[in-house]
Amino acid sequence: MSTTLAPAPVPAPVRRAPRRRTRVLALPEARWALVSLVAFLAALPLDVGGAPAWTYGPLYALAYAAGGWEPALEGLRALREKTLDVDLLMIVAALGAAAIGQVLDGGLLIVIFATSGALEALATARTADSVRGLLDLAPTTATRLAGDREETVPTADLAVGDLLLVRPGERIGADGTVTDGAGEVDQATITGESLPVLKRPGDDVFAGTLNGTGALRVRVGRDPADSVIARIVTLVEEASRTKAPTQLFIEKIEQRYSVGVVVATLAVFGIPLALGADLTDALLRAMTFMIVASPCAVVLATMPPLLSAIANAGRHGVLVKSAVAMERLGEIDTAALDKTGTLTEGTPEVTAVRPSPGRGVDEDALLALAAAAEHPSEHPLARAIVAAARARHLTIAPAADFTAAPGRGVTALVDGRTVHVGRADPAEGAAGAETTVRVTRDGTLLGTLALTDRLRADAARATARLTALTGTAPTLLTGDHAAAAAPVADATGITDVRAALLPEDKVEAVRERERAGRKVLFVGDGVNDAPALAAAHAGVAMGRAGSDLALETADAVVVRDELTAVPAVVDLSRRARRLVVQNLAVAGAFITVLVLWDLIGHLPLPLGVAGHEGSTVLVGLNGLRLLRESAWRPE
Repeated sequence: MSTTLAPAPVPAPVRRAPRRRTRVLALPEARWALVSLVAFLAALPLDVGGAPAWTYGPLYALAYAAGGWEPALEGLRALREKTLDVDLLMIVAALGAAAIGQVLDGGLLIVIFATSGALEALATARTADSVRGLLDLAPTTATRLAGDREETVPTADLAVGDLLLVRPGERIGADGTVTDGAGEVDQATITGESLPVLKRPGDDVFAGTLNGTGALRVRVGRDPADSVIARIVTLVEEASRTKAPTQLFIEKIEQRYSVGVVVATLAVFGIPLALGADLTDALLRAMTFMIVASPCAVVLATMPPLLSAIANAGRHGVLVKSAVAMERLGEIDTAALDKTGTLTEGTPEVTAVRPSPGRGVDEDALLALAAAAEHPSEHPLARAIVAAARARHLTIAPAADFTAAPGRGVTALVDGRTVHVGRADPAEGAAGAETTVRVTRDGTLLGTLALTDRLRADAARATARLTALTGTAPTLLTGDHAAAAAPVADATGITDVRAALLPEDKVEAVRERERAGRKVLFVGDGVNDAPALAAAHAGVAMGRAGSDLALETADAVVVRDELTAVPAVVDLSRRARRLVVQNLAVAGAFITVLVLWDLIGHLPLPLGVAGHEGSTVLVGLNGLRLLRESAWRPE
């Protein structure tokens, strides 16, 4: 069957993918909590109304069992590992209340405790769903072209180099590059862009994005298992398993604190009893103390805000690798930026061809010769030179014995003669924002090419906001010469410029600031800047395609090609850290007030239960505020 691309049809409205949301009753914790609540509410009027105990006793027993069996089991498992789980303290307190005849109060504790656990499970599930649901957008099959034939194959069977046909309204099956056709692609699920993006030959596309108009031929550029959409899910799952330093510190002291609560509970029970207090009153006060002193809300204070921030950033095309990374992003107090690919678009264009007088070559011959030598190279400058030659419809001769030396250019045999293409020294005519390339043949200079990399449209706004967030203007660290860096610095308001830096020089510049007590955010393109990304307190890679090196070295990767996402994620991290502090303050205040009330006065058990569990739910919900769409502030 012929696969000739038809003219693009009339654009159809692009459909947004529905956001995946976990149903409440799909969670086991929620189902058990519901059973516990229903049983408790059924028993309550019978108990209060004076009905026989045999009518409401089994209902209370069901409420206790349904709401308490799972945390009790987890607590016993933790105890077997010689750790004391705060959940076990709650179950012991409820059973203790029942043992002294306070069956209703113990049941209330179990119900509220089970309900707060269900809310926590639901919050965690919704956080994961906000990003993990992206996997559902990846199609299970794709149309692969084999000569003039079309075949439908599972996307998992696609290989790098396969050619796909993507019709209007279909989702793209793998990351790749458009080879033919044009169409508007909705890639909001990956980059967060609100409007479809026109894709033409040479443009990258992502698996799971929706082709709205026009048929496309796409060359698969990455194994489906390594697609950006799969990496997002992997990174978020890994982030959910990590723990921030604040959380690790809390968990470290939690064990000692929990043991202290048990010891204090025994003292609150034993001392009054030894002084002649009533057994029931002493035990009730001790059970109440154990409940209100337990650090449930403190334990829940840290991770919900950080995980919510990670999920929100992921929805807007910023992949934060871990809770540790999210916390570190909010700690930075100065920024250092790369130039090419960060402040600029990273796609240079040939703007001038300058043959040397008396060398017998004109502009076309000089450009064709340079393109022949650069053709095997993957360097951005090489691609720009080849693209310029093709735009003039020049013939590019085959090259042999190709070699490339980082920082020195390329050398190849073209028509049996040695051609070298490399960057010119600024003293040889490089000026302004231009990058000048020398073209020599058999050691003789034939001329130069001038290339220019356009400044990002949002570069000035991003640097201004970073300055506002940190209180210090960013530093520009670039491997390019000073004359090329100056216009970029002027346009973005940067005054501290360090040019002509090798990768190790950038690392030293970052470490110099770290030694001065600063916490540096480094933003680079994730390839040449990998050492500096790793050395900085926090590193963000501008990598629309999410390169392997960027994902390895950076704390976060900006998939969406917008620099304003960098200060946005820093701002999000700072607000997450503020929520952590708020949560710890709220949890600490509740525990202090309730404990003092119980020790100095008489705190009713139901009120203690409500206060303790209420603070836990309040802290959990407060931490989820950053899941809201309005929490992302790109400007």
